[in-house]
Amino acid sequence: MIREEELTAGPQVAPRLDVAAVGSASQLSGMRAEWNALLDASTAGPFNAWEWLYPWCRRISPDVRPLVLTARDRLGTLVGLLPLGLEHRWVNGVRVRRLGFLGETHVGSDYLDVVARKGREAEVARAFFQVLQGLRDEWDVLDLTDLREGSLTLDVAREVFGDANVRKTDRYVCPYETLVPGEPFDAFLKRTGRRDNYLRRRKWLEKQDGYCIERTEAPGNLAGPMTDFFRLHALRWSSDGGSQGIKGAGVEAFHRDATQLLAERGRLRMYTMKVGGQAVASVYGILHGQSFIYFQSGYDPAWRNRSVGLVLVGETFKDAIDLGLTEYDFLRGTESYKADWVTKQRQTVSLRVHGAGIGGAWFTQSEALARKARNAVKSVLSDELVEKVRRLRRRKAAVH
Repeated sequence: MIREEELTAGPQVAPRLDVAAVGSASQLSGMRAEWNALLDASTAGPFNAWEWLYPWCRRISPDVRPLVLTARDRLGTLVGLLPLGLEHRWVNGVRVRRLGFLGETHVGSDYLDVVARKGREAEVARAFFQVLQGLRDEWDVLDLTDLREGSLTLDVAREVFGDANVRKTDRYVCPYETLVPGEPFDAFLKRTGRRDNYLRRRKWLEKQDGYCIERTEAPGNLAGPMTDFFRLHALRWSSDGGSQGIKGAGVEAFHRDATQLLAERGRLRMYTMKVGGQAVASVYGILHGQSFIYFQSGYDPAWRNRSVGLVLVGETFKDAIDLGLTEYDFLRGTESYKADWVTKQRQTVSLRVHGAGIGGAWFTQSEALARKARNAVKSVLSDELVEKVRRLRRRKAAVH
């Protein structure tokens, strides 16, 4: 079992840094101010925020034990964090001790990473990985998922653990756009594929009784907009026939907590379009540094032909430009509507390192076998479905 005292390292690991660990949710709860100061002094992404990871521990994975590594300089100032969680999984009768990022499941956290003061990313990551390298008999798998491609964390992991021991896997494509400071919104629209449709649909909506777009950012005003958002989000996904992005009471509770905390930091933007007093579209956005983060959305399928989603997304772009932001990020997923607005893409990646024992290799091998079995079943089911369609077509042709 990894103990906090084992994760305390002095000058023998990094002469300028002291590494320690926070090992409980109660300790984590008291880190908000210090964590925020570090995040603001870093280039880390939005989902490395305390306001995101603390409610994740409480609502999503209470069985995952926080193991947040901290790095402090000689004055005791926090200069780095590695927000990990330790879980135990039983895989075909073998207990596997797995270390992974807090926030890694259920809530779509892209760009997870080491949080370090600007310019000290490699130094901080190296200190953390040297400690973990010295404790490789205490864990079986280190999984760091959804790092931004190009993160120094990947290079440092290869340096410390050895290139042959670090397995890199591509994860998601994240479309985004760079916003030009001072560019008028109409000039931006001309660079997109939806200008004419957006302007036409917005003009029609503006003529409807009770049409308005409400932007909510105050923590005390979120109850109504969040209720509208969850309803419209569920309607959108059920109409599209896909798997709902936000599903389950625990995930909803997480988002109610996280949006409240983000709003307290001035980082939340909830947009609600109403017509005749009824909410018909919603966008859940996050501000982070100079970026607008489009997290999720929802709309009433009865209004699909009026392009309420298109118009509301356009309004979020207008808002981001008016705020002087320099980037709009759609996060993971290459849905076609994103390509109408943005022209750039970035990749997220994951890295995996095995510990000293057999558990890590066993875990990876079991995953590969399970994936192979799922693909085989999927292939058979797909073949059966194709054959059913063919038989149905033959019967219809015979009737006619």
